Amino acid sequence: MSDGDRTKQPITMLADRVLVSQPTGDGERQSRSGILIPATAQVAKRLTWAEVVAVGPNVRSIKAGDLVLFSPEDRYEVEVQGDAYLILRERDIHAVAADRIENETGLYL
Repeated sequence: MSDGDRTKQPITMLADRVLVSQPTGDGERQSRSGILIPATAQVAKRLTWAEVVAVGPNVRSIKAGDLVLFSPEDRYEVEVQGDAYLILRERDIHAVAADRIENETGLYL
């Protein structure tokens, strides 16, 4: 199979996997008070937001288009048609931001 044939195939996520667009902004960032934080500064256990592109059939509470909060340590990087994405497990996602869950607490009691 040539590389040209592979780019035309759709991707289906399996099990509890979530495909997210790789967050940009790994460079410098600015705090609320205006302090410039260089890209080389390491922040322990800093969580990252990303947009969901696709989900596997066993994913229960996340849909494509949601924003999810995850640890950069719990990821696998993949390139699809020249674009960089991350593959996460649903259990490694800490929070979901979506319009459809606006009035829900998100708590499991």
